[in-house]
Amino acid sequence: MNAPLAIERTVIRAACPHDCPDTCAMLVTVENGVATAVKGDPDHPPTSGVLCNKVSRYLERTYAKDRVLTPLKRVGKKGEGKFERISWDEALDTIATKFKALAAENPQTILPYSYAGTMGLVQGSSIDRRFFHALGASLLDRTICSSAGKEGFSLTVGSNIGPEMERFEESKLIILWGTNPITSSVHLWTRIQTAKRNGAKLIAIDPYRSLSAEKCDQHIAPLPGTDSALALGVMHILVRDDLLDHDYITNYTLGFDLFKKRLEEWPPERVSKVCGISVDVLEGLARDYGTIKPAVIRVNYGANRTTGGGMAIRTIACLPALTGAWREAAGGAMLGSGGVYPVDQKALERPDLIWNRPRTINMSLLGDALTAKEGLPVKAMYVYNSNPATVAPESSKVLRGLAREDLFTVVHDVFLTDTADYADIVLPATTQLEHTDIHKSYGHTTWLYNNAAIAPVGEAKRNTEVFRLLAKRMGMTDPALYEDDETVARAALDMTHERNQGVSFERMKSEGWQRVNIPQRFAPFAHGNFPTPSGKCEFYSERAKAMGLDPLPTYIPPRESVATAPELAKRFPLAIISPPTRNFMNSTFVNIESLRREEKEPHLDIHPIDAAARMLEEGQLVRVFNDRGAFYAKARINTKSRAGMVTALSLWWHKLSVGGFNANAVTSQNLTDMGRGPTFYDCLVEVEKAVAP
Repeated sequence: MNAPLAIERTVIRAACPHDCPDTCAMLVTVENGVATAVKGDPDHPPTSGVLCNKVSRYLERTYAKDRVLTPLKRVGKKGEGKFERISWDEALDTIATKFKALAAENPQTILPYSYAGTMGLVQGSSIDRRFFHALGASLLDRTICSSAGKEGFSLTVGSNIGPEMERFEESKLIILWGTNPITSSVHLWTRIQTAKRNGAKLIAIDPYRSLSAEKCDQHIAPLPGTDSALALGVMHILVRDDLLDHDYITNYTLGFDLFKKRLEEWPPERVSKVCGISVDVLEGLARDYGTIKPAVIRVNYGANRTTGGGMAIRTIACLPALTGAWREAAGGAMLGSGGVYPVDQKALERPDLIWNRPRTINMSLLGDALTAKEGLPVKAMYVYNSNPATVAPESSKVLRGLAREDLFTVVHDVFLTDTADYADIVLPATTQLEHTDIHKSYGHTTWLYNNAAIAPVGEAKRNTEVFRLLAKRMGMTDPALYEDDETVARAALDMTHERNQGVSFERMKSEGWQRVNIPQRFAPFAHGNFPTPSGKCEFYSERAKAMGLDPLPTYIPPRESVATAPELAKRFPLAIISPPTRNFMNSTFVNIESLRREEKEPHLDIHPIDAAARMLEEGQLVRVFNDRGAFYAKARINTKSRAGMVTALSLWWHKLSVGGFNANAVTSQNLTDMGRGPTFYDCLVEVEKAVAP
């Protein structure tokens, strides 16, 4: 008898690539070249050995039966998802030939489209950027998630910096503003639960009673898009009742006297009417914030997806300076932590390779860009690290544009997504287990290195490799296009910066992670030193004024609401929001059967008052619609959504949804006040009984 093969077992240090602030350190067990287990690294403080429900099943994604394993060429109509297998040579030759022809005519007719399908600096924003810069293609303004909030926070504070995740355990008041960490940041939630056991009070501010809100001591549900009015009302009371840190205000803020006059315009009665909450609730919130210390606010990007979303984040960011909450490591406000990382973005992306003056297309306006009747058309699109057919607003326009027979579309992905169904060429992509990358986080303060654990499955290729191959076929000669992944990774780290002092690239590779060089009890603005033009927290912002905005925090109302659009509201009286569901990561993981089984099907949470007015029953199929489109979901009648509002937890693929559309069928391409971001949660609809289409 033949002796059994010896098992060669190794454990590889890796990093989670997905769009989540926790950015976990992972340990991948490999046996004879096959990954057999993916676990959280117990030595990495933020991860503490735990992975979320999604990534703990990463092997189901890597070895999925429906994974794209070879290049494909379309043989059916666009949108049908019918393809035949071709070789890599044929695929690359086809793309290079088409790109050469378009570049000779006008390279700006070529549009790259990518976002956070991987958050890795190498596979997400390096050789790809260099390739399209050298080609002269249109630039993409990557706005679809966080641009409004980042700009608003920066106007007040200067950069996306806040307290560390670990310090939340020491807070005595934690306000979760527009965030649901059970779904979006499970490791932060663990720290919050520790704080609660230690006596902290938890308050959730969210129009929807999320899983996290249900477990807080108090849930405050303002009307969608009224967050800045709520923050102004809280600060009015703080000033009125002198719950202020006058020393901090005097030494570390700019424009308080002018700001104080602005706050006089927001008495509790006005805020109550605008936000749809009681005066007593507002007074209690302000009293808690002004008296319980240390107090920390975790504000997330849910609050930035309305017309005044950037201003909302800017206004909320003013709160800690009024009370001096920044003095303590367990206080202040956290939008993200990305600002602590010294990334050499120019070395990574090489904007110096741009030789023309290309136009910039906003990814949140993709539907308009692909269907425009005038101006320079988009004739080719290369999609990677994203699924715009599913995630972009106003889906009907996006799908109509993708269906154009004169649009040449390439999709490089792991699966046949909604977008891939419209592609002319589909290229098989690697998963995180199959390539090298380096990661920063927007929820903690450690660099992470992702070592490739296994060889690419099937004929899959990583992003960087494909762009090198295309560059060679197109005769491009700049050496920057051919740097290997490790060279690119090293270039991404600005080693001259003080926050990278003591950080070793070699240790990062071998140990998986290294902490940025900041104090162990990091309180970034305890003594001011805000990275703003004035060096202070800017209640008054000259930068905002230069942008054509009010230099003081203010309230910018939603475009679509009963209060601001009464005629529209007569036809579409219900506000809708579509926050993330627990088992999906934006549009990632939707096709993983075990996770989809847990989600079951698209649902619409609707208040009993609104359900009764429409004679709806629990579990009934409903049609959600406005002038932009419609989608179908099963009604869940409950009080999670306040009356006058419905919630569609998202984001389902269109083709896995009843009727072939998800919630983005009704969202608009209207943009935010700053950052030119999307207004997904600024939307009115009507709901009616439906039969399966």
